[in-house]
Amino acid sequence: MLDVRIRDGMVTEIGELLKPEEGEDVIDARNAYVAPGFIDMHVHLREPGNPEKETIASGCAAAVAGGFTAVGAMPNTHPALDTPELVRWVQETAGRAGLARVYPIAAITHGREGKEPADYNALAAAGAVAFSDDGSTIESAIAQTSAALRARESGRVFITHCENAAIKEHDEFDSAAETTAVERDVAIARATSLPWHIAHVSTQGAIESIAAAKELHVACSAEVTPHHLAFSRDDAAELGIPSKVHPPLRSAQDVAALRRAVRSGTIDTFASDHAPHADHVSPGFSGLEIAAGAYAYALPDLPVRRYVAMLSSNPARILGIPGGTLAVGSPADVTIFADRDWVVDPGAFHSKGKRTLFAGKKLPRRAIGTIVGGTVVMQDGRVFARSAQ
Repeated sequence: MLDVRIRDGMVTEIGELLKPEEGEDVIDARNAYVAPGFIDMHVHLREPGNPEKETIASGCAAAVAGGFTAVGAMPNTHPALDTPELVRWVQETAGRAGLARVYPIAAITHGREGKEPADYNALAAAGAVAFSDDGSTIESAIAQTSAALRARESGRVFITHCENAAIKEHDEFDSAAETTAVERDVAIARATSLPWHIAHVSTQGAIESIAAAKELHVACSAEVTPHHLAFSRDDAAELGIPSKVHPPLRSAQDVAALRRAVRSGTIDTFASDHAPHADHVSPGFSGLEIAAGAYAYALPDLPVRRYVAMLSSNPARILGIPGGTLAVGSPADVTIFADRDWVVDPGAFHSKGKRTLFAGKKLPRRAIGTIVGGTVVMQDGRVFARSAQ
């Protein structure tokens, strides 16, 4: 076992049996894991536009409560994050909250309308770490390709929501809606050489397309959500759970394929797709506070090193952001988690959204401490704000 020393917001020393120096606080993490801070690269914070669903402050509280030191904020807000001013506003608002780090993901197209490309260089300069029209699929392959070519200079990854609208309109559960859209986007990624990330993968066919692209050394990556890993459409129907979500819950065969893809490395990251709502009928779930336990629930045999890579080093690498390591000189963003059973109570969520498929479920793992920039922001479920950043 090793000790980690933190000073001035950075990791300064790692070693066995480090002796506390005068004035240092000590966190006893025996019988727990100390990991680089967890990063959820797919979160909806609902601001600007829908503070009744979530605010940046309440979403950041949910993040650190769940063990996440940083989140990627998706742009399907009102208005969409398609200007440098809005990107800076998100960062400034998150800084005032003093909890998790928030990395804005700006829109691929103006207003997320799938037509006119945004100003990628200006958005990147303002702080956008990636581009996405998440919640919408750009239907025109020509528009998608043109946008990708324009975005190459920015050095940022595209994150795409892959659902073919025509197929989905005919049958929302037809897996071809996702599979065909993924096939198209990985082909565009190969043609343009733009790094590409596939959001919330849910079908076996999509996994096969991603695996084939990786065999060809296409710069593509993929994520999977806790609800798609843990539940099939049949499970939800049997339990009588309200399960509306995009993409929808899939077959047991798809769920098994997703779990295999995590183990094999075809899927690179976990991502909650945290989607809080003020009602119980809109599509999506609040995921930040159950995610760490839900992944272990769905994949109890996943090695801890792989689990941490999926939650920390891989998201940091894909987004090109600090974190993902506890090496000396790295930011002191740390998640402490333990294998302890706990029962999900949505009423205790810090998120404004209380809808989750995991309500009442006993989960086998939980974050018990979150440190951001060297400051403890969550300990044993209690959330504390940092000073304004």
